[in-house]
Amino acid sequence: MRRLLLSALGALPAALRAAPAGLNGRAVRGGRPGAAPEDGLSGTGGTAPAPDRHRPSPGRGRGDTVRAWTELFRVSALFSVPGDALAGAAAVGRSPGRGTALAIGASLCLYEAGMALNDWADREEDAVDRPHRPIPSGRISASAALGAAGALTAAGLALAARAGRPALAVATGLAATVWAYDLHLKHTKAGPAAMAAARSLDLLLGATATATATATSTATATAYAGTGPGPRATRPTRLGTVPPTGPDNVARAAGAARSPLAALPAALVLGAHTYGVTAVSRHEAQGGSTAVPLAVLATTTALAAAVLATHQRQRPGEPATPGLAATAPGSSYRPDHPHHPAAPAMPYLGAPQPGTHRPHHHPTAPAIPDLGAPQPGTYRPSHHATAPALTPLLLTAFTGAYLRTAGPPLLHAALNPSPPLTQRAVGGGIRAMIPLQAALATRAGAPGSGLAVMALVPLARSLARKVSPT
Repeated sequence: MRRLLLSALGALPAALRAAPAGLNGRAVRGGRPGAAPEDGLSGTGGTAPAPDRHRPSPGRGRGDTVRAWTELFRVSALFSVPGDALAGAAAVGRSPGRGTALAIGASLCLYEAGMALNDWADREEDAVDRPHRPIPSGRISASAALGAAGALTAAGLALAARAGRPALAVATGLAATVWAYDLHLKHTKAGPAAMAAARSLDLLLGATATATATATSTATATAYAGTGPGPRATRPTRLGTVPPTGPDNVARAAGAARSPLAALPAALVLGAHTYGVTAVSRHEAQGGSTAVPLAVLATTTALAAAVLATHQRQRPGEPATPGLAATAPGSSYRPDHPHHPAAPAMPYLGAPQPGTHRPHHHPTAPAIPDLGAPQPGTYRPSHHATAPALTPLLLTAFTGAYLRTAGPPLLHAALNPSPPLTQRAVGGGIRAMIPLQAALATRAGAPGSGLAVMALVPLARSLARKVSPT
């Protein structure tokens, strides 16, 4: 048996030298690899790529083109935009309406214009640091990206113009800030401040468009109701209509709405968060900064505390319970107050005069005429029964989600300032804008808008796994 094994091992080198092809599947001639056999996997003599290999060049198919544009526009970051307008509408005491929808459309267009312009301006830098981006990789031409930026800017301004001249003025300032940042300010010390101003202007755009559109429709309805013959001109005030002075999540009466400048505190909070995210993003390609993520983490914590603390303080002139006005000037009675279980005793007014009505003299009160469906802006207590109780809980939950989304990635980037962890911190800061917007809307008295904004979180998270927001 030993002799047989030795003889077999001695014959193995000769057999390998006589084999027509090597172990790698290619013919071996004179010790050097030769041409591939004509029956290779490619089917064309080995000159065509294998079916499972994708070329990096453009034009491979419609799917590759669509993916290239989604990467250029960073569509996973789009979900951080609608909350600006909703938070702005809540800050001025209005429910979302036509003006809010126009502001959201304009914001989306201007946001995507900034994304395309950003890659166009950074095409030479990305060719070195991020060659996989759509323009350096050749999947999208530089001229196409610049043309898309211009077209989207024009579309955004056109939508803002439909919301009124004040909204168009704010949108023009926003567009100018976006272009100035991408073309020049990005690489200067004013870069983070420019981005913060752009995000603040976006929230003010929603506030201005909502307030302008609602005021215009209210003025039109008032003029129509006060002119012309018939009972419309002299229609009495609807029974039970109380001008709401507290926050709610439905349309408020025209007199309770605030100026668009009332949204400035919320805009500053959102701008401060954006400033921090932009400061961190300046190191996402090379990394190496520990102090910046730590400072931004401290700022994030301070912003969350400010949102909660502001809600604890009661606004001047507002009743303790939102949505309920005073019974009379100088009166301290509230029907829902625990120390006022019953109404104050009615003083005796003497004998009834001829033609006057007294409940004890008229057991059956006169029927109240049907006044039809409620008009926009009228208050109904049943619509706000649960809002005061839910608002603090929702505000705490949204603020906690904001800290949970932005905080841990910033801490990791501070402990290990590598480019991947820094990019993750930037992505977390972008996604954290959504719960921050929800908290701002809830703080202003619109918990329904806050819930609508938070509904975008799962969509943004799932899409971020496919398309990076940075």
